Amino acid sequence: MQRILLAALVLLLLPASTFAARAPSSFSAGRSLIVASSSPGNTYVAGASVVVTAPVSGDLSAAGGSVLATAPVSGDALLLGGSVSSRSRVAGDLRAFGGGVTIEEAVAGDLVALGYSVRDVAPAHGSVFIAAVNVAVESGSGGPITVYGNDVSLAGTFEGDVTVVASGRLSLSASTTIRGKLSYQAPEPVLIPLSVSIAGGIEYTDASFLPSAGTSRALGFVSMGFFLLVRILGMLILAGLLAGLFPKLAGEVALHADAGRPREILLSMLLGFAVLVATPVLLLLLFLTFVGIGLALLLTVLYALVALLAVTYSGILLGGLFARRFFGRDALFWHDGVLGMFALSLVALVPVVGLFVVFLLAVFSAGTLLQIFFHFAFPHEEHTSEML
Repeated sequence: MQRILLAALVLLLLPASTFAARAPSSFSAGRSLIVASSSPGNTYVAGASVVVTAPVSGDLSAAGGSVLATAPVSGDALLLGGSVSSRSRVAGDLRAFGGGVTIEEAVAGDLVALGYSVRDVAPAHGSVFIAAVNVAVESGSGGPITVYGNDVSLAGTFEGDVTVVASGRLSLSASTTIRGKLSYQAPEPVLIPLSVSIAGGIEYTDASFLPSAGTSRALGFVSMGFFLLVRILGMLILAGLLAGLFPKLAGEVALHADAGRPREILLSMLLGFAVLVATPVLLLLLFLTFVGIGLALLLTVLYALVALLAVTYSGILLGGLFARRFFGRDALFWHDGVLGMFALSLVALVPVVGLFVVFLLAVFSAGTLLQIFFHFAFPHEEHTSEML
């Protein structure tokens, strides 16, 4: 999925004349968004509240405060939000990340779910990986399943091996069937009802005192996932606020990237590179002198502000390019900034290449913002004479 977004980013940076036809994918963003009409290709939606009620013929990517998918998905599904609910069949793989995650219909491929609480009431035919504080798997799985959590409950028929790492309690419901092997770590052995069938045997590891290496890795993975989720949501909110409060500034940055000549774009990138890279060296030299410490502290605050604005307006820049290339409008709204920042966050997850692309966009945004601020503070003489 990240490679697809990276390819889309490269296409956005090309001149508009190079597009022979528009991509079949659909992009939607809004405060309260209901997707009630289907379209060919992949579907990308973002908003404070997202509800998908139309069938998706390709992949589905949805992000928001609450995400509800009630229509079948022919490809893969990526759901990200504070509350995530999948109530329709997914023909490919399902990736769900949120505070509360509920899967109510079958998944034909693999399932990955991360959150505070995860409830899976429909079997996945592929492999399953779940990490959460509270986990409930109520309908088994068609492949091997791995669960990390505090309280874990299992029910249904499991066709493969079952691996559980529980820092609290593991429970098996009556009539649970495991055709593979049950391997689990928990502070105390699980009470297995007589009606439970485990064909591959049981392997128990006492985890009463210190967490094992696997548990530590799982907790670290969950912590990193929550940190990443909070960081992405924070950047989405900031991008939406800046794009909504200062639409002219956001539109000017997007216009400079879309309509600017290659020489102007290169000069903006060189200016941004000089500021973002050379300023830390200057700050270090100032901190070494007693007289320059006060100035260094002031410049450090300004540098942090410029760096934050550069990264934020990189996402807004992408949102502006999306609005121009796919929606055919020059006006830039707050949800364009949210959509662009979401795409930039996913591009940043691509190893090496993604971070390099984000860096290029950040230095361009920094250089463009500095030019805009300079022309605002020191207008040209002809502009001054016209005003007088």
